Amino acid sequence: MNTNKPHVNIVWLKRDLRLEDNEAIFNALATKRNVLLVYVFEKLLINDPHYSQRHWDFIKQSLVDLNDRLKKHNSKVLVVESDIIATINQLLTKYKISDIYSHQETGILVTYNRDKEFTRFCKNNFIVWHENIHNGVQRGLKNRIDWIEKCNAYFEIEPLKFNPDYNQLISIEDVNTLETLFRNHSLDTNPNSPFQKGGRTMALKYLDSFFAKRYENYMLHISKPELARTGCSRISPYIAWGNLSVREVYHRAYHLKKISPHKKSLEAFMSRLRWQGHFIQKFEMEHTMEEASINKGFHKLKKSISNNYQEAWKSGKTGFPIIDACMRCLNETGYLNFRMRALVVSFFTHNLWQPWQEATTHLSQMFLDFEPGIHFPQLQMQAGETGTNMLRIYNPVKNSYEHDPEANFIKKWVPELRRLNTPFAHEPYLMTEMEQGLYDFKLGVDYPNPIVNLDKTRKKASDTLWELRNNITVKKEAKRILNKHTLPNRKLS
Repeated sequence: MNTNKPHVNIVWLKRDLRLEDNEAIFNALATKRNVLLVYVFEKLLINDPHYSQRHWDFIKQSLVDLNDRLKKHNSKVLVVESDIIATINQLLTKYKISDIYSHQETGILVTYNRDKEFTRFCKNNFIVWHENIHNGVQRGLKNRIDWIEKCNAYFEIEPLKFNPDYNQLISIEDVNTLETLFRNHSLDTNPNSPFQKGGRTMALKYLDSFFAKRYENYMLHISKPELARTGCSRISPYIAWGNLSVREVYHRAYHLKKISPHKKSLEAFMSRLRWQGHFIQKFEMEHTMEEASINKGFHKLKKSISNNYQEAWKSGKTGFPIIDACMRCLNETGYLNFRMRALVVSFFTHNLWQPWQEATTHLSQMFLDFEPGIHFPQLQMQAGETGTNMLRIYNPVKNSYEHDPEANFIKKWVPELRRLNTPFAHEPYLMTEMEQGLYDFKLGVDYPNPIVNLDKTRKKASDTLWELRNNITVKKEAKRILNKHTLPNRKLS
């Protein structure tokens, strides 16, 4: 047995693909021991249906950017395709490892089970696994009594600097040697893809441009499907995959607010940053939300599966232009503003009367900013299955006229409707045979007829869900949820 192996700290990077304000890296470096940064393309996630190629490409671009930033420190990230236990076992043949650092991941069920297994592995190998708080989310809370105080304390800390000592990081040459022990994962991606590119360099460009000017229209444009593409920050994927920390973004906004004449826009933006932590904290405290409604009273709600409805929704061929434009835009670009996300989920769960669980994987695959702690709580809230939130059944036509009045977004993503005048672009099914002839447009051929009746399906959903809200189990669960996930004495909305 080689007792002279060099002693190193391992930093296991996951959804924290940055060097700055990264507590795991900061703490590993603070020991003054040599540090090896590791990213593992885990088979359990590569094979998981919630992930898609657009996510892996974003991660690869983030790793390439990390390595570019590490060059001046003569280091790079060890990137392998394996699982974390096999990776550490292999590294133990070369190094003495007594400490591993990472962030506390609020992930899906497979990562939760993996973490339990990794905890046992570390204990068996006399390794201390240091998991650091991520974006203010607290592990092990039973309720929210002192959650805000803990969050405030976290956000008040100045973002952590990245200042490794000279030669403290494992050198590029040594990492290159380590790579020969593993199956390497190519970091090549298509430079012409339509998605936002990953990496901190690109994240800072979006952030800088937002705080330079774009934030001024934040409150006016946040609900508009086309205007939100520039009026919103567009940093959600960079937060989801950890190119930016919520804390550092919050600090930037806080300091800008002191001198900006557009304080309300910044206050609204900062509120949503904190709102993000609230939902992830909810998922952290109630992980069963991945598969079942948080309110057990809604488990009795049964909906018939319609593959035809679901395929029409996924492909943007429902016959409702704003829904179809949203779905096509999402499929193509990976982005949709919050209001439109709520709209398409409401349409799926209420008008198509499909279980929210049937929407989870398609949406998670399409959202470039897929964040489990946001994804599952939001799906359930928009489906009306929490018993605590106001039941909102969005009207696609009303939202279409209100948020895309000139039908610019619709005509951009549903080109079949471009030659129609604005009212018909919103509601092509209102066209008479004569009007269709004037536009050389055939409903049901050039564009599908509506697949459901909005009024009838809305009434069915509303009647069913409101009746369920009066169920004893639903009410009991609603009280439990409020007691666990909100401040004391909050009432049902």
